[in-house]
Amino acid sequence: MTMNPVWPVAAAQMISGPDVEANLKEAERLIAEAADQGARLVALPEYFPLISPDESAKVRIRELRTGGPIQNFLADAARRHRIWVVGGSLPLEAEAADKVRNTTVIFDDQGRRVASYDKLHLFGFVKGNERYDESATIEAGNEVVTFEAPCGRVGVSICYDLRFPELFRAMGEVNLIILTAAFTYTTGRAHWETLLRARAIENQCYVLASAQGGVHPSGRRTWGHSMLIDPWGDVLSCLPEGPGVVRGNVDRNRIAEVRASLPALEHRRVK
Repeated sequence: MTMNPVWPVAAAQMISGPDVEANLKEAERLIAEAADQGARLVALPEYFPLISPDESAKVRIRELRTGGPIQNFLADAARRHRIWVVGGSLPLEAEAADKVRNTTVIFDDQGRRVASYDKLHLFGFVKGNERYDESATIEAGNEVVTFEAPCGRVGVSICYDLRFPELFRAMGEVNLIILTAAFTYTTGRAHWETLLRARAIENQCYVLASAQGGVHPSGRRTWGHSMLIDPWGDVLSCLPEGPGVVRGNVDRNRIAEVRASLPALEHRRVK
């Protein structure tokens, strides 16, 4: 694989609802917009094909690991636009009949599946009338996943994973971390940017975060603020709310510069 010193990437921000067909149409629009603007990789947010007040709805549309309509959509979009597509997350089969794996599937610019990642950490939150329990319908994954891309090694994570720095250390030395999310407005306002910047700083790599961002048909509100952060922790681009695309470059020279001036990865004593 040819390594590119500068690789343009993008994060698509959505406000997905209960209509899968409408969500895929919106995802296609944003992928096309990112590709037209020069992106070579675009990441969709967590739950991009479906956010429903009926938590069992995701079980009814879950797909086999060997493929399905949503995965076919992602592969076809990657092929047509000749870009890498990170399929935020979609429901795949689980061992339990009444649950899913919350899975990111990655396709290269030829439409070939190169990796998939099952969300490791399942979100649970209670504050007043706001409550979430992903374990009720989602089965946790058990593997850390990275893949090779033209910018170097890329680590994959989903939403609540962001709070567990040991996951990102377990990825090894990566040039880019992709995090797809549907952060709640409450937790996002408090912690989203702080945690994303911390992951970039401590791993001295770029972080591309694609998020759901707005008020959904169900009334749920997600934080948004999709962004690209550089290895020094600087936010290069951010979209606070609403559908759209965040763009920027993964610059291998910038990574090398930061790691040379502050070789913290080499100074680690606890591994």
